[in-house]
Amino acid sequence: MTAPDDMQRAIEATLFAAEEPMSVESLATHLGDAAVGDVREALRALAETYGGRGIELVERAKKWHFQTAPDLAHLLRREREQVRKLSRAATEVLAIIAYHEPVSRAEIESIRGVQTAKGTLDVLMEAGWVRAAGRREVPGRPVIYVTTPDFLAHFGLSSRKDLPGLDELKAAGLLDPVDEAFDALADGEDESAPEDAREPDDSDPAEDAASTAAGEEPADEGAENQV
Repeated sequence: MTAPDDMQRAIEATLFAAEEPMSVESLATHLGDAAVGDVREALRALAETYGGRGIELVERAKKWHFQTAPDLAHLLRREREQVRKLSRAATEVLAIIAYHEPVSRAEIESIRGVQTAKGTLDVLMEAGWVRAAGRREVPGRPVIYVTTPDFLAHFGLSSRKDLPGLDELKAAGLLDPVDEAFDALADGEDESAPEDAREPDDSDPAEDAASTAAGEEPADEGAENQV
């Protein structure tokens, strides 16, 4: 096994003592203006070295940090975690922001088709998955929202490019309820199509007009013959 060089050892020590993940540029500056290319190469070598071990070196949102291996999480839990489930509205809003960021509240409501309560965005911001990213330079200057590095880390994504695409969502069966809803809506529209309940009138308008001009009156079937 090849011993790590001085660059790898320096990066390893720096990341181990760092309070938060660091980018390649931050590491290069911290190490005395080291070459960015050398730092990136050393990081990749370290990540390969730590691969499959109890501690891994990973990149999240272009920042590097050490973390425990996900498959060993059960060994580190001493207390039962209280799982807080997101509401359906919060899940929809989070998905919209992740796939369309940066987006404003009005744009979120336009995509969902319903109004979004302020509390929904507050929940996502308290979780650390969404943050305000300024204002859009349009009339009214609405606040725009984006996802955070914590969102990527929680869902194990290196970047938003790793989000599942349409084909992957369909293959996982996550879009089946949506497709069924659209099919049911289409069937309902077909069944509710108006039908003409009136029977066709076989009489000839021309003949009726001729009879009226000749002074003829329609026969009354219910009238009795008078002598």
